[in-house]
Amino acid sequence: MTAGTSDATPAHPAGGWRVALDAVLADPAQPRLVFQPIVDLRRGVVAGYEALSRFDGPAGCGPDRWFAMADELGVGARLEARVVAAVLRARADLPPHRFLSVNVSPHLLTEPALADLLLAADDLSGLVLELTEHVPVEDTGPLVELLDRLRAVGAAIALDDAGSGYSGLQQLALLRPDFVKLDRTLVDHADRDEAKLALAELLGTYAGRLDAWLLVEGIERPEELEAFVRLGVPLAQGYLLARPGPGWPELAPGVADRLRVLASRTALVDQVAPLLEVAPSVRSADPAGDPAALTAAEALLAADPGLDVVVAVDDLACPVYLVRAGLRHGDPGLQIVPISLRVRPSAPLAEVATRAMTRVVARRFDPVLCVDEVGRLLGLVRPERMTLRLAELHRGPAPVDVPDEPTRCPADTAGPLISGGPR
Repeated sequence: MTAGTSDATPAHPAGGWRVALDAVLADPAQPRLVFQPIVDLRRGVVAGYEALSRFDGPAGCGPDRWFAMADELGVGARLEARVVAAVLRARADLPPHRFLSVNVSPHLLTEPALADLLLAADDLSGLVLELTEHVPVEDTGPLVELLDRLRAVGAAIALDDAGSGYSGLQQLALLRPDFVKLDRTLVDHADRDEAKLALAELLGTYAGRLDAWLLVEGIERPEELEAFVRLGVPLAQGYLLARPGPGWPELAPGVADRLRVLASRTALVDQVAPLLEVAPSVRSADPAGDPAALTAAEALLAADPGLDVVVAVDDLACPVYLVRAGLRHGDPGLQIVPISLRVRPSAPLAEVATRAMTRVVARRFDPVLCVDEVGRLLGLVRPERMTLRLAELHRGPAPVDVPDEPTRCPADTAGPLISGGPR
């Protein structure tokens, strides 16, 4: 409901927001709802939807701004109740075995406009109330009591922006949600940040202890998707998977097949395949490096500051050398790095890690390149991730949880690292 682009600059002149909000509340068709799929990453299917509000108004003024102004002007509960009522009606057309999530503000949920609407329902099964905290709740007692009553008639609870601060962890322990949504700042380029992935794993394990599912939102890059599938996250949403739309959108073309391939790789925990990541490449006419290839590589590195290596390939798409950015801060130069290790995706993880660590010191932490049966580039595997995976295997996998109530908890656990939900 509150998802969208915030706009800190008022879109209406003084007093204009009151007029705009009164017009919305007077129009039964406002705000419009669109639905974004929430995806089971293991099975490659839609598990549920998040309802998102769309307002007819000035360009650039996102839903966050509308709800914030409604709250500021004292009609926040009425506007949220309008959306919740529309979501309750939409449940009648919801495809089977899928859930429907709607955002509510915890500090407004106990207001009669919202609470009475929800308590009047005899059956809230399939409905997920996503608590989006923008204003602190001073007295949590009435909120917890209300949530218990709503759970008793089938509602599930999600907590948004998990991992965003200490207060978020306190809310996890207090509210014991059924779904935990990872804060978007921990998703953005997480494939390049082991600390973000470690925190996601920690929250996923904690969520499993609370009998909750970890849900990652805001996935927009294939590399992010691969990283979270590899980690074992059970649920995700984002533009890469499917965009919001009217009705009940399905997955973007090819996404389901891609997810099943990634999930099958993840099951091969003793091979390097689950650790395979996309490797940007440039075509090189000279195995020793040619100006055109280096210029193309430099452009890729400059366009993406988080990118650290580009693979040069020949006319057959076989890797011939690596191009790295300057290793020291402020060093604009490029390095041509010889390839010291090529493997197949099915190669045993422990064997490849051993081979990588016995290379000369200067090459020890160079990426290992994965190639197909004729030597064409498939991607790369980083030695540090092999080391982490071996440590995880030595520690032993987290227990696998199987849901008892597929309507409320729609996905099986997706991998060896994160326990996903109700036991």
